[in-house]
Formats: sequence, C-alpha cells, structure tokens
Amino acid sequence: MNIKRRDALRISAASLGGLTALGPFGMAGANEISAADNSIRVLNPRGRVPLSFIIDDSTCLVNMGHFCMPQFAQAWPDRDTYDQPWRDWPREIPDGFVREFGEWCAQHGVKGKYSIVPYPACVGWLDRTLPGWSRKDLDDSLALVRDLMMPHWDIHPEMITHTRVIDLKTGRPMAEANSGTMENSYPQTDISTDHLTAYLAYALRILKNCGLHCDGITTPGGFGNRVKDKLPIAVGQAVRDVYGSELPHYFKYVKSGDESTAPRLEFGGQKTLSNLTMNVPAGTGDWFGGWEGVKESQPDLYCTPDATSGRMVELIERGEPAVMLCHWPGMYCNGTKSGFEAFKRVVTSLASRYGDQTLWLKVSEIGRYWAAKEMAKLTQHDTGSIAIEAPLACEDFTISMDAASITKAPTLTHAGKTTTLNEVASVSRLQSGTFARTDGKLIVCLDLAKGTSQLKVA
Repeated sequence: MNIKRRDALRISAASLGGLTALGPFGMAGANEISAADNSIRVLNPRGRVPLSFIIDDSTCLVNMGHFCMPQFAQAWPDRDTYDQPWRDWPREIPDGFVREFGEWCAQHGVKGKYSIVPYPACVGWLDRTLPGWSRKDLDDSLALVRDLMMPHWDIHPEMITHTRVIDLKTGRPMAEANSGTMENSYPQTDISTDHLTAYLAYALRILKNCGLHCDGITTPGGFGNRVKDKLPIAVGQAVRDVYGSELPHYFKYVKSGDESTAPRLEFGGQKTLSNLTMNVPAGTGDWFGGWEGVKESQPDLYCTPDATSGRMVELIERGEPAVMLCHWPGMYCNGTKSGFEAFKRVVTSLASRYGDQTLWLKVSEIGRYWAAKEMAKLTQHDTGSIAIEAPLACEDFTISMDAASITKAPTLTHAGKTTTLNEVASVSRLQSGTFARTDGKLIVCLDLAKGTSQLKVA
C-alpha cells in the first residue's frame, strides 16, 4: 500500500451512492434514546478511548517491500519512488521477528489488525506452496499467525497479491503490468458489485483454507477508488459468504486534521444488521519505517516521549478512536528493527500518561462497539428502569446517567436472569458488570446481550 495515495482518500456522503451511511454522533452515539430527559449517554467502552494498531503489507515470510518494488516499477516506470535498491533488501521477514513482535504486544495489551496477503506479490499461494521456503516453513508460519496473532489481531487479506490483478478464471496474473492490472489501482473502470464480491471472496477463501478467520478486509492502496459505493456492499457479501460473519468491516481510509475517526455504519439496502458493513478508519499516517522498510522512523509524530503532543495524543484528548497505521516492512526495517523500537517507545509513552484512560481493541471490536452504540434503543421508564433493545451483542457497553436519586446498586435482567452490578471506586476501574459514581453521574458498564434487556437503577 502506498501511504501517499491512501492519505488522499476521503469519504463524502455524496460518494456513497446507494449506501446509507450513519456518521458519528459524539459520545452519545446515534442510538435512539427515549427518555424523560437527556441524562442518558452512551460512552466509550469502559469510559476509555479505544486504541488500535493497523499493520498493512504483512504476510507469511515474504518481505513485501523486496518483492513488490520491481513489480511496481514495471507498472509505473516514470515514478522515481520505485527506483530503489530492492535487491539489497532481505527476501524474508522471519518468523522469529513475528514472535518477538507478537509476544511484546501481548505483554503490553496491544491489539489491532494484521494483514495476511494470500498470494504475496505472486511468489506463492499460502494454502499450497511458497517457492523458496519448505512446506514446513510455511506451515510453521501459518501456525504462528493462528496461535500468537489471531487472539489479539484481526486477520485481513489485503486482496489476493497486493501487486498484480488475478484473472479469477485462470488464477494467473493479467498478462500486462500497468495501472489497470495492479491491485493498488484496480479497477480502472466501473465493475459490478458481483465481480467485486467474487474478487474479495477469492482472497478470503485462500485464508480460510489456511485455517485463518477473517471478519474484515483491507484494501491495498487505491483498490476500489472508482467503486467506493459498491465496496462496502461487496465486503459485506464476501465476508458473510465465506465466513458467515455477523458484522463485516473493512479498512481503507485515513482521517487527518479535524475529521472524525469514529467508525461509519454503511448499509447496502435496508438498515438491518444483515446489510451492515463497518468502515473503520485509521487516524495517523505511517511514520515508522514505511512500506519499503527503509525510512527513518518519526515516533514523535505519534506521540512525544512524555506523551504531551502528537497525533495519538490529539485523538485521545478528543475522545475518539486513536488508530495507528504502519506497514510490516517498516517494523522490521530490513533487520534493524528500528521501526519496532520506535513503536515500543510510542506504546510505553502512551501508557505512562493515558494507561487508565485508554483501551486497546481489535479493529473489529471498535467497529462492533460503534455499531451497537448506534443501533441500540434505550427507553427510560418512570419506574426507574431502562429498557435496552439491541440487535447486536457487545462487550463493555458503557452508559452514563444522572445519579442524584440512585442509591441502590443497579441490576441487569436478560432472558429471565438478573445480575446485580458491583460498585468500583473510580471510572478507571470499570469493567463489565460494574458501576462507578463520579461528578453526580452513575457510569454503568455491562456486556450488552442481543435482544431485550432491562437495567434497573432505582
């Protein structure tokens, strides 16, 4: 993925065509609240700002920077950015580094999205063979992703090759290498939603053959730019068809400046869960080692050592999802690991100042929370209870309400089972099944069940 191209991408209501999009509605969300006053608000999960880390251009073993560069240079010979010494770069990003990275992130609670390109730069098929590596090498690499990465990271295909467009009938790359036959700029003309769905499903099926679960998709560079109105529909159909996922999502857009980083609900038809795809953007540029893995990292652009400035600090202070972006070769940096070291400094700096105000989540978890927040209907009754109708289950669903007249511990009833919530000393200690009092407010955190629940607060 070329970060400069992605930085230029934006969503507008006019560009959504047949889609119905629900944008951000601040901390209260767009959920329907029918109450005697405006005291009820849906907050961020556990009252914290969601953090996440999006990693692009990752796959098993293959260094995409090394193998993509000559193919990009062939397709766009006039672009100086592709005239780089790729032969000097390692062909592999070893599993030893994947393990080092994944274990460090698990120890520090970091979550996010990790791409697995199914047919990386046309080197080989991950569900068949990867020339240059043994079958055991490939099997071990896939097992590492399943065992170490999948519990904490969403796995996405970043289309089929990330370089050449594949003919779905033959499984072979298109004959010519040009802007019209590279996934980063595909398609050059309008294509049907069915064809786009088939292309995405092709990539997903390879990863399913590998034993990897996917609830979402990442677009390589400008993939889908000319069919933005069809892309969310195709993502939803492909992910549901291949994996049966309840709530598909995708990553394509990067938000900058004052643009909201809240996920968007995009409906391909009626506003029902079966037609919903979540559009979850990133909020930063890539300021580590770049997609080639040769750039000098600029961690202060994410946050300074004391976490007093930087884009991540800006987003946290704004109370919106703070989602970092990078490319996998830029973590490894051709063996120097300078990007990884810069990343570790950013994570520890953020934790030192905002550890009790932030929460690391997968991209899918952020998307699910926003979908639940936007679609839930909360109705306050004079009897001191709040009825919650939720088409989607969600962990750590957090509600704020006036606490002046509330003296008893709230109870939550669902499917005939009633649970009493436990009080904690502060909002920073909230977890599911607890509540806290602060500044005249009662903050309740619960696992929202699908269907109808009743929260009794008096």
